[in-house]
Amino acid sequence: MAELAGHLPGLPAESVARETLRFSAWGRCAEVAVPVLDDGGVAALAAHVRRSRESFLSGLRTEQIVDLLDRAVRTLLDRSNPRRRRAEELLPAVTGYDPETVRLGLTSYLKTFRAAQLTAFVAEDFANPRMLDGFQPLRKGGYGRAFGPALMAHVWAGNVPGLPLWSLVSGLLVKAGNIGKLPSAEPLLAGWFAEAVAEIEPRLADCIGIVWWKGGDDDRQQALLDEADLVLAYGGNATLERIRARVPVATRFLPFGHKLSFGMIAAAALDADKAAGVARKAALDIVRYDQHGCYSPHVFYVERGGAVGPRAFAGYLAGELAALSHRFPRRALGADEAADLAALRQDAELRSVASDSVGIAGDADGAWSVVFVDDDPALAPGGSNRTVRIAAVDRLDAAMPEIARHAPYLQTVGVATAPEELFRLSALLGEAGATRVCALGEMTAPEAGWHHDGRFNLLDLVRIVEIERGAEAAAEDFADYLD
Repeated sequence: MAELAGHLPGLPAESVARETLRFSAWGRCAEVAVPVLDDGGVAALAAHVRRSRESFLSGLRTEQIVDLLDRAVRTLLDRSNPRRRRAEELLPAVTGYDPETVRLGLTSYLKTFRAAQLTAFVAEDFANPRMLDGFQPLRKGGYGRAFGPALMAHVWAGNVPGLPLWSLVSGLLVKAGNIGKLPSAEPLLAGWFAEAVAEIEPRLADCIGIVWWKGGDDDRQQALLDEADLVLAYGGNATLERIRARVPVATRFLPFGHKLSFGMIAAAALDADKAAGVARKAALDIVRYDQHGCYSPHVFYVERGGAVGPRAFAGYLAGELAALSHRFPRRALGADEAADLAALRQDAELRSVASDSVGIAGDADGAWSVVFVDDDPALAPGGSNRTVRIAAVDRLDAAMPEIARHAPYLQTVGVATAPEELFRLSALLGEAGATRVCALGEMTAPEAGWHHDGRFNLLDLVRIVEIERGAEAAAEDFADYLD
């Protein structure tokens, strides 16, 4: 029996057409019935979400929203919960990621939406979080209040399971009504989250709509874009440009495109006692979701001068990838992905034969590859799927000109360096265009409240309404206590 995806409050189930998506991986099959709405269905859903937001969500205090979301997320963290069990059973077949990666990844990810983390999320963007609930004093004088959009449209990508929750939770925290378009690659978790919310507080779940359409269906997409007050979209740059062209001119558009992330390892981290641990953390960043996240590393710049040199470190990393492949097998590749990876590996092998400055180590079945280069600091995405370049440099600073060439696409940098170098190196990376510096081993697990692509998660969604000092003073002329 097909698993029903999506969440359509206010629409009779019998009125919703569905299309069945079929998936297969790890000896498991899954069928997912996604909802397909016509223009009228999208308009009806938008009207219901707007009304629900106005009648319920807009009147909640932020702390009440945090509590409701925390309670819903805790049901998904409970591995005995039927919905969590379905997630662990179906997501490996749907996404292709191995069951252990899915199990651990879900827990790590969902923990960022508990009450303490959501409170930090709000406090990171608002010096006075009560601005979301009522007018508060401003430092310049007067009063200000933050208002979220009445209806926020989300166009989600599915390269990493659960990605929709970031923007969906953000929308709820600013008291927006939300309609999200499911990705075909992972159409389940957003709907399960909405179901969990509905069990805790059905009126909050009425402020969430989750729909689907086939990629490239511009007419159905336009119906949602025309209804929204704010549009947030994830995807490739070409996809985002198509969406931008269709967003009405008065509607705010927040795009999140493909990004490029990498690692930097200083000589100080490469003594005989530490190098193996550093390689293990770097390998975990590579293995998690097979480098399909925007925060996944594709290149590691490794500084010469340590007890373990860059070429030797490449060997350490190869050993760690080999060990991890037994616990976390790589997802099966499609024909195009496999061909791209084979071509990349063949090119590296030919270069290694022609020059001692290039080396390659890899699994016999192509499950992972480490390419070492001694004379090429180029920063570019590799073939993903556990293929990484180790670029040797005399000093990490030497890579900065190449890094800065990719400024619009930079995001996360995983670093292993001494404390006195961390801030100096981070300043250089910030100047070059990077927006997040983290420890190795944590590249794929951003902290709650992180500034995604250097932006504010919540402030970008709201408008600030101000009461100026003059208005407050003028009101005194009309007070009933005036003599």
